[in-house]
Amino acid sequence: MQNIEILIIGKHPDIMKTILRLINNKPGWNGTAVFTADEAIEKGNAIPFNIVLLGAGLNVTESKQIQEHYKVPVIQHYGGGSGLLYAEIYQALNIQP
Repeated sequence: MQNIEILIIGKHPDIMKTILRLINNKPGWNGTAVFTADEAIEKGNAIPFNIVLLGAGLNVTESKQIQEHYKVPVIQHYGGGSGLLYAEIYQALNIQP
């Protein structure tokens, strides 16, 4: 199975570190973390992501800019632990755990 490339965008370094660790611990998943919409767009031009995960701290303009740039699922992560994170990703990609 091909790796699932996941872009995570958020403003809180400690939370981003945790999300990145949880994603990268799943076999076949590869997470990349950035902190701004500009970084997200730059990374998206270099890596073909399967999904974009919006974390806490982005403003409406940044979220909209990212959603307009990406043609893959862009979802909001609301927190709540690894179970919810994984469920959000599985649902957005329409795959079974």
